[in-house]
Amino acid sequence: VSPCGMGRPPCRRPGRAGDSSLLCSMGNSTSRLYSVLAKTLSSGAVSRHQDCLEQLDSAQLDPIDPKDLLEECQIVLQKRPPRFQRNFVNLKKNSGSNHRPIRVMQWNILAQALGEGKDNFVQCPMEALKWEERKCLILEEILAYKPDILCLQEVDHYFDTFEPLLSRLGYQCTFFPKPWSPCLDVEHNNGPDGCAMFFLKERFELISSANIRLTAMKLKTNQVAIAQTLKCHETGRLFCIAVTHLKARTGWERFRSAQGCDLLQNLKNITQGAKIPLIVCGDFNAEPTEEVYREFSNSSLNLNSAYKLLSPDGQTEPPYTTWKIRPSGECRHTLDYIWYSQHALNVNSALGLLTEEQIGPNRLPSFNYPSDHLSLVCDFSFNQDPDRLL
Repeated sequence: VSPCGMGRPPCRRPGRAGDSSLLCSMGNSTSRLYSVLAKTLSSGAVSRHQDCLEQLDSAQLDPIDPKDLLEECQIVLQKRPPRFQRNFVNLKKNSGSNHRPIRVMQWNILAQALGEGKDNFVQCPMEALKWEERKCLILEEILAYKPDILCLQEVDHYFDTFEPLLSRLGYQCTFFPKPWSPCLDVEHNNGPDGCAMFFLKERFELISSANIRLTAMKLKTNQVAIAQTLKCHETGRLFCIAVTHLKARTGWERFRSAQGCDLLQNLKNITQGAKIPLIVCGDFNAEPTEEVYREFSNSSLNLNSAYKLLSPDGQTEPPYTTWKIRPSGECRHTLDYIWYSQHALNVNSALGLLTEEQIGPNRLPSFNYPSDHLSLVCDFSFNQDPDRLL
């Protein structure tokens, strides 16, 4: 699969889609990889994974080749339609930067417990939501775009899937669950959902990390954020990366605004008032017309929304980042964003969104696409003289 997400190549090995016994019986050099993938195919409760977790201390396991993992995902997905093609749009101006870009991926991957038990996607067959295959669609998307930093929301399979696999791909992994996750109300859940952050250790060094429980009107809420200060090995530059997921639903606009203010205040402290460049990824559950969006746009941190740059005028958000059909009707909204310090960072390119034709009449999720939210991917580079633009 190319970095631009071309269609799924034909699998080179025979076997039934979803045949986990196949995954455990490959050659000696990679058999432990297939064992990990097979063990993570079950969607039962946390207790059912305890043996797996005890065996899979990622620090003691060998690295895995992403091509091998991608091939195994494709074997599981043989009966699914090919991946959608999405292309990167070149946005690079003459920044003068000569370092390798930093690729950041933002994605609400849809908590498995919510997809199967609470979200009521009336046009999505339950078979399309089976974790055994949906998990491989998520991994395939990540492996296709090869992010240096990955920011996820609604992660409820961190310990049994994403941490053991991504750590062996070279990522440092962090997870912060919601205190009262709605996943826990679903029978046969896999534990709470939350935000997760992953960065490649070969590219960055962790300087500091903060797990933030967001407040609103001085009250602690059920929403969280992770903020990490990283040092880029190639340039020696520091920057902060944050991931969050704000309160959902209509009628909670003031609540989201308060959460956004709290997050911004935390980020001002962490970045020393914008001295350290900042990238914020999140499902804000807020359209660009909401107060919390304006707070981020007008913040003293000098943030801009990267996906606005795809529009002809460079000032308009995409028409949608999520598109689903629920019992109450069709929901098409722009809720997901990648904010960045426009004085210190350039957006070299951004991944184009799926078209309405690609999404199809039954919308998301589907057999083609594993979440009701689209992934956002941007390539960033450092400005040579950030202080001049502040």
